[in-house]
Amino acid sequence: MYTPDNTLALCHVRQQREQQRNAAREQHMTVYGYTRVSTQQQVAEGESLEVQQRQVRGYCMMQGLEDPEVFTEAGVSGSVPLASRPQGRVLSGLLRKGDVVVAAKLDRMFRDAADALNTIKLFKKQGISLDVIDFGGDVINNPNAKMMMQLLAVFAESERDRISERVSTTKADQRARGKYLGGKVPFGFAVDAEGLLVRDDEQQQIVAHVLDLKAQGISYRKTICSVQQKFAYSIALNTVMKICNAN
Repeated sequence: MYTPDNTLALCHVRQQREQQRNAAREQHMTVYGYTRVSTQQQVAEGESLEVQQRQVRGYCMMQGLEDPEVFTEAGVSGSVPLASRPQGRVLSGLLRKGDVVVAAKLDRMFRDAADALNTIKLFKKQGISLDVIDFGGDVINNPNAKMMMQLLAVFAESERDRISERVSTTKADQRARGKYLGGKVPFGFAVDAEGLLVRDDEQQQIVAHVLDLKAQGISYRKTICSVQQKFAYSIALNTVMKICNAN
């Protein structure tokens, strides 16, 4: 016969067992390999992938690690963040505390310094090891890891600066050539096939009419009615206000 005390004791036992199972899962180390090539030609030839797989399995054998489950990314650019790649997404979802990821080269995992830095920080926080063979093994827990992360941070900042500079230069050039840079097209203009802002003659007539009424002191509401009557065009109050405030 169950009593409240027995029920509480049973719940406590179940919680302890669940905690023990979770601890056992955390203590179990799973080893994963990751290989990648970026072009379909490399996928067809297969040589690069096979070399990477042999290197990963050989490294695991020499380090006394279990034979890894290897995730192969075929024909995926390294500029795509690891967690956004098809196999990288699956791998990221499987990783648990104590697991090890092995890659032959750092550029097989990352081509973007910011992605490398963020992923390494995440792995470290989650208790996951990342062994990169051409970096000598563990890049998270070895004494040189701090220096490596600092270098990656510098590269990431440099990349962001270069991207920002390129975007600013491009926009300045487009602005100088009258190119439309995005957002809502101003009333009275249109975007042509070359992406340039050009005058819309019909809307420019409406703009001129609105400004003429503004000069006469006509209210916004009456201006809207006048445009509707003269041009059979339903102009929004916000548009009328923008035209008047811009001139």
